[in-house]
Amino acid sequence: MPEATAAAATPVKQGIGKHGIGKEGPTDRTAARARAARKRAILVQSTRALVLVAVLGLWEWFARTSVIDPFNFSMPSKVWDQLKDWILHGTAQGPLWEQVWATLQEALIGWAIGVAAGVVLGIGLGRARFLADVFGPYIKVLNALPRIVLAPIFLIWFGLGPASKVASAVVLVFFPVFFNAFQGAREVDRNLVANSRILGASNRQVTLQVVIPAATSWIFTSLHVSFGFALIGAIVGEYIGATKGIGLLVATSQSTFNAAGVYAAMVILAVVALLAEGLLTFLESRLFRWKPAQPGADR
Repeated sequence: MPEATAAAATPVKQGIGKHGIGKEGPTDRTAARARAARKRAILVQSTRALVLVAVLGLWEWFARTSVIDPFNFSMPSKVWDQLKDWILHGTAQGPLWEQVWATLQEALIGWAIGVAAGVVLGIGLGRARFLADVFGPYIKVLNALPRIVLAPIFLIWFGLGPASKVASAVVLVFFPVFFNAFQGAREVDRNLVANSRILGASNRQVTLQVVIPAATSWIFTSLHVSFGFALIGAIVGEYIGATKGIGLLVATSQSTFNAAGVYAAMVILAVVALLAEGLLTFLESRLFRWKPAQPGADR
């Protein structure tokens, strides 16, 4: 009995927090969400790594056992050897970093021009309904054209230098940015525009202080896709005709039936694209810290 009385008198600590029995404060919930987010991030990254290892391992095994033709499909070990050879000894066109920089420079210039033109014209036509009605059909017709086929025309116009590759990148970048900026300008809350006009804002002030900030999220959405298009434009232009660049590496490797060289160039492009995507994501997170988290983002 004394033991039972002492046990009954001892408070049960399990389930008693600083906010009381069965209660959970904001700090506890925040810490729990942070732990769940860290666990999910670790799980996602681990699964991604396992998928990559599985794909590369199967590819290597299939090539070595002749399930697939190693001459046509190559294998990860040969691709790695090709990358090391380019890094250590350079390519037939010069050091590897020169080829990467040539392509990156062309893509960045074309991307910047295409983004600037797309944003200005998109917001301009989004604000001017008359101009949108006049030029809308022409823009739709140009957007319907397969723009990759313009690369040979640009090569004839501008030659083998960077200008033809920049032009190819511009036409690929312009349209997705334009349509997103146009839609963003059209989707601005009309109450905000009306309130701004009531307060005496001019058309210029409404555009700069209401429309452009509201359309920024639409524009950033297109930036993620458009840089990939800029790389495609530069690569296609280099593939058709160039003196340096990753596209020239692809063309040279293809002409010599070097499948490992083609895949190695694709790996380099993937790394460049991922780095650019990471930078854009970082900038977007810094610029849009005020935006609420998407529903289910922490699941």
